[in-house]
Formats: sequence, structure tokens, C-alpha cells
Amino acid sequence: TASPTGPRHPGAPQGRAWRFDCYPERGVVVTRELCEARNCCFIPASSFSAPGRNGVPWCFYPPGFPSYSLVSVKATELGQTGTLVKTVKTYYPKDILTLHLELLYETDHRLRVRITDPSESRFEVPIAVPKATEKASSPAYSVELSNEPFGIIVKRTSTGAVLLNTTVAPLFYCDQFLQLSSSLSSQYIYGLGEHRSSFLHDIHWNTLTMWARDVPPTELTNLYGAHPFYLAMEEGGTGTAHGFFLLNSNAMDVALQPGPAITWRTIGGILDFYVFLGPDPASVIGQYLEVVGYPTMPVYWALGYHLCRWGYGSSNATWDVVKNMRNYGIPQDVQWNDIDYMDRSLDFTFDPATFSTLPDMVKDLHSHGQRYVMMLDPGISSIQPEGEYWPYDEGLRRGVFINHTDGSTLIGKVWPGLTAFPDFSDDVTHEWWYDNLKRFHDKVPFDGLWIDMNEPSSFVDGSTVGCPDTELENPPYTPGILGGLLRAKTLCASAVQKTSSHYNMHSLYGLLEAKASAWGQYFDIWMKGLVSNHVSSQSLSLHPPPGMLTFNLLGVPLVGADVCGFSEQTEEELCVRWTQLGAFYPFTRNHNAIDQKPQDPPAFSPLARSAMKQSLLLRYSLFPLLYTLFHRAHTHGHTVARPLLFPKDVRTYGIDRQFLWGKSLMVTPVLDPGVDFVVGYFPQGLWYDYYTGDSIRSKGEELRLKAPLEHINLHLREGAVIPTQRPNTTLFVSSGQPLHLVSSLSEDGSAGGELFWDDGETSDTLETDQYAHIVFTVVKVRSDHYRPVRSHSVHGGEGTLRPLQTSTLT
Repeated sequence: TASPTGPRHPGAPQGRAWRFDCYPERGVVVTRELCEARNCCFIPASSFSAPGRNGVPWCFYPPGFPSYSLVSVKATELGQTGTLVKTVKTYYPKDILTLHLELLYETDHRLRVRITDPSESRFEVPIAVPKATEKASSPAYSVELSNEPFGIIVKRTSTGAVLLNTTVAPLFYCDQFLQLSSSLSSQYIYGLGEHRSSFLHDIHWNTLTMWARDVPPTELTNLYGAHPFYLAMEEGGTGTAHGFFLLNSNAMDVALQPGPAITWRTIGGILDFYVFLGPDPASVIGQYLEVVGYPTMPVYWALGYHLCRWGYGSSNATWDVVKNMRNYGIPQDVQWNDIDYMDRSLDFTFDPATFSTLPDMVKDLHSHGQRYVMMLDPGISSIQPEGEYWPYDEGLRRGVFINHTDGSTLIGKVWPGLTAFPDFSDDVTHEWWYDNLKRFHDKVPFDGLWIDMNEPSSFVDGSTVGCPDTELENPPYTPGILGGLLRAKTLCASAVQKTSSHYNMHSLYGLLEAKASAWGQYFDIWMKGLVSNHVSSQSLSLHPPPGMLTFNLLGVPLVGADVCGFSEQTEEELCVRWTQLGAFYPFTRNHNAIDQKPQDPPAFSPLARSAMKQSLLLRYSLFPLLYTLFHRAHTHGHTVARPLLFPKDVRTYGIDRQFLWGKSLMVTPVLDPGVDFVVGYFPQGLWYDYYTGDSIRSKGEELRLKAPLEHINLHLREGAVIPTQRPNTTLFVSSGQPLHLVSSLSEDGSAGGELFWDDGETSDTLETDQYAHIVFTVVKVRSDHYRPVRSHSVHGGEGTLRPLQTSTLT
């Protein structure tokens, strides 16, 4: 047997950390016979870890394992093309022996690589990506191609750092098994959503599976979304970062190992990937979002406090909660209802008995400047008598539902019982969906939609009649999906959609439903699909911030866990601390499950209620800053809530119990029970206590901060000017209050910031020039006097803003 280290080339890294798994199938006891049948090396390790963390592979690729050779390369206007061939088939069926390679030098900081089958059209993700028109003139990267075996090596030209090296393991390109491995530049890897884990990924034999699944967040499990993008901090103390994005929507495993190295295994589509050169983390994220799209600018009320629960039981009970919030003067912008508002759990209905006053409640909300959001599931009941349920009857007539391969409607099971599932990849479905929304909006003028269960989720595997025994249902390799089958608690993989099979489209279902729901905006109805990613752990010691930070990195800034927890019963201290933390989620909503006690602020003691109220008023006072941050996310791909992750401070690379709003406002929440203090890390520089103005000059150190129950620690970084406002019980009222600028001066007495402002409701204010964008600076007039200066109006005149008050922290 060949060398146990398994390097691809002489001089390649040695040791167990560089073994690439030759037998990644779950549930198989790998024997020497099985391994050597694949022409791989077999050396048992001492033990295996749990599934999903495979540990050191027993079976791994030797040097010289059959792979592709690069036989021809030619220059193109945008880069290079080449042909890859191999003569020896591997152990997965339908090996594709000839491949087309395309290197696209799209920008100075973006490289795209496509590896496709030249003889056959394969599925590609149906989203629009930018197309380069000319080759990058001064790329920050260099590309080396290895001919035998084929490999790509990408380096950063300024430092020589190797960002990608695919020569470390063989390339696979079969009909239903594609595999690409690469070295990593460091152990600092972030992204790869959606999984329940720390913000910084563990690279010690950690396999992450991507295949959208409705399941309470669980370690080592594929969750609601799929985001095959990572950000990596590079070694060497340079503070540089880069990113990698695989444009593929099929089920996949992403295996991290301590080499450090990564392996991508997907069961369909093509290999179409990008490398982003940054060089800093913020730039990497912006470059990624240039490809997948910048986040939508939310309406102003979406950034207020939201209340919801599954199990209010009636519209009057829901209404009472709203009235109690008003009576106590606690801020609230939006009231939600879960599925209990529906008549027999049927979409586009409300219960005529228990929710008979729902239209009146919504009218009352609107009269108080508040909004209403309702849950909507994609499953459409298929068992109502003909003529009694228009959504199904009309959907069947228009042919909008997903079908079996024989053309019959696929029937699954969700809350209302037997259900059909709309095919949101078809424009006809968008029209039908809008018609349903419009009909219901005429009865209940809702303001937003909570589009849920759209993994899509079903309570049966595949369908009520099962799924055919095909290659799509039983691929030669199945990633580590919860349940072990592609159809586990979802639709048949072979199900037919207009664009392609569900096998290819599954993880795109929620995205396409959101697109269909947002289509209604063009008819003056707000139908915003709010992405719901429930982190319903019941102890703050389980650190809920990592998911929020990861989603901001992935370009989904409007995100937040269910404040106070969804399942089980919360405790008063937990709910207070979580409300304080939740006040700094970009999206803040209190939500809990049926049969649990109420956990809205009025449900608790006066002390707890007061603490919650103060934290929400604090959020509302900072709304101008938050709104401006969302504007920057929408226009430039910035994050809203971001990790500390100071590029040149390695101590910040793993911190996920603190975070920032933008560049300057640091939040240090209490995440443990029974304490009146919290330890926070302060990166080097000058920081100001937001409440008192007291300064902290840090060398890069941890500090113990007082944190009584009513207090959450906030600190402003030097050099910032942030806009605030006098808070009130709704953002509509708050936005009419005086504005205030808070300046935190740097050592040289300077500071800067900005404000974006519009009416908060009108769509496309940027395109129609209905906004103000003001940049502020602080200048030192004399040794003891500072003056905030409106340095210039980027857009909008003097009359667009209310009077400004100022305060300066020195």
C-alpha cells in the first residue's frame, strides 16, 4: 500500500491531518477490503468519533490516485480555458471523463472558476450573477495550473499566501458525485451556514451538511438554509482575509480537517466557484454580495420590536397583549400571529369564531402607527370539498403545484392535513400566489408575511404514496442529511418542478417563495418575506449571538433569534437578559410556543418589565444608527451586526459573545445566569462607556464590567459620530422626535459618521431621490473646544432633517 500520508505531490504536506477520506459514506463500517477495492490506503486510527465528525480517516487517497490531467490551455478575453481528461474510471457511477475548464479573471479581487461537462447540459443554479466584460487589469491574485494531475493554485500576489490549492486530493466529477479538495490558508474559517455551532468553525474533522431542513437547531445537523460560502483569515499576522463561494444548490457535505484543508462533496450540478481577495473581512463580504445580491432595504417598522406567539388563541387575546404593551408604555411596532389565526390551519383564512375581530385589531394597530404580520405556510390543503377552498381549486386549474414524475400532484402532509406544494420556480405560480394574497389582504390588511415551513417541510417522507425507486431518490452518495434520505420530512427528490427536479431545487424553495411574496410590492402591498431562523435554546449560556453574526457575514442582516426562547418555559432573569441582547439583534422579535406561559414584557414583575422597557427604548433611541447601517448593507454589502474580528488582533478571531453595530458600537451582553458582571474583550484603542462617557484606553485586554440586571454594557469606539433620537413607543412616533449626534473623539480629536434618512416606507427612495444622506465630522476648533460639522450633504437639503443636538465624548 502507498504512503499513509496521501500527499498528491512530492513535498506536499505530510501526516494524519492531510488524509483525505476515500470512504465518506455514513453508516458503513469501513474494512480493509472495502477500502482497497477503491484503490485507497487503509490504516486504522484508534477510534472514530460520532457521525458527522469522522475523525482521522482509516481509508484515504494514496499518491497517484487516478485523477484528471490538463491537456490543453488557451487564453481568452477574460482568462483561460482548458480541457481536463482522465482514462481510469473511479468507483462512483457515470464518471465524466472529459471536462471543460474556464478561468475568469473577473475583477482585480474576484476570480471565477467553472468546471463543466462539455458534452451535456447540467443543472446550474438559476440566479443572475454579474458577467464580466473585460479581464482584470491588475489582479490581486496569481493562478498556477498543474497539468498532471490537474490542480489549481491561487496565491495572493502581495504576500504569496496560498489561498487555494486543489492538488492536495483527487478531483471527482461523476453524474451524482462531484468532489473538490483544497488546502486552507489557516484554521480561521467562518460562514458555511446554516449550522448550530460557534462563529469560528472547528476544523478538526468537522463535516457540515447543506440541505434545507425544518428541525430545531441541533449540533451536527443540516438546518433551515444552505450557504456554501466561507470567509478565511490568513496566517502571518497580516490581517488579510479572503472568501470562497461554491455556486451549487444540491445536497452537499463540506468536510473540514486540521491540515488545514477543506473538501466539497456535492451530488449534482457543476463546479462553479469564486475566490474573493478582500483584503479585509468587510471587503470579502462586499465582494461576495456583489455576486449573490445585496440585501433588501427593510421598511422602518421592521426594525422595531415585534411580539408573537403560537397560541394566543384568539384575536381578542392578541389584542389584549398589544393594549397591555401600550398601557405600560413599552415600545412595540409589530404584532404577529402564528398559525392559530387560521381557520382549520388553512392558508388565506382566519377563524370566524376565535379570530372574528382580527380585521378590527389590524385597523386598531394601524390607527396607532403599528403593523401586523401573519404566518403563511406553502402547504395548500388538498382535502377541502371542491368549490370551498379557492387556493387549491384555482391552483389545480392553473397547474401551479409540484408533481410526481407521472404528472399527478404530489401530496404531502402539513398542519391542515394533506397538502399540495406550489412550484415557486414557475411565474404562473407567482401570479396565483399574488391573487391569493390580494384576496386575503382585502379582508385583513396585513403589512408583512412570515413565510415559514418552506424548506419545504412535510410531516411524511416524500409524499403520502412514497417516491419512485430512482437514482434521484437513492443517489450513489448521500450527504449526512438528518434522516439519511433526501426525502426525509420533505418532498420526493424526483418531484417535478418547472425549472428542474426537486433534487436540484430543494434548497432554493424558500428563496423562490420569498421572491414570489415580494412580487406583491409592485401592487402597493407590503409582502416582505422575513427570513425566520429560530435559535430556540433555553439558556443564554448557549450563546445565541454566533448565528446572528454568521448570517450577517452571509448577507442576511435582518436576523435574530426568538427572544426569550421558543420552546419550554423561560425564566424571568433569562427573559430580561435575552431582551437586552435582543434589543441589539438587527431583527428583534419575542416569540414562544403553544402551551407555554406568556413571555411578553407585561407578563413579568415590575422590575423585569422596567428593565425590558429600558432596553427597548435604548434600541429605539439608536434607530437612526441602525437604519443607516441597513442602508450601508443595502448599497455596499456591509454587515449590520458584525463580530469584533479586528484583522490584526488574533485574540478577536474566536470571540462570539460580543459584537458590534457597524464599526463603532460594541455590545457586551450577559449570557450567563445569576451574575451581576460580565467580562468583555476590548481591542486596542480608546473606548467610551456609552452611558457615562468614561473612557477606557485598552492595550487589547479583557475587562470585568458591572452588569446589574437592568443594564447591558455598550461602548463606543474612538473616532465615531453616531446619530440617535428621542425614543417613543413606536418608530413612527420616534422618527418625529429630535435627532442627536454622539461623538467619540479619537486621540487627535477627530471623529466621523453618517446618517441616511427617508420616510421609512416608500420603496426605491434611492432611485427616486427621496432621501437625505448626510456625512458628519468633528473638528478641533481649539485645544478645549470641539464642533460637530455637517461636512457635506451627499444627498438632500437642509430642510430634510430635524434640528440636531450634539454631545461629545472626550
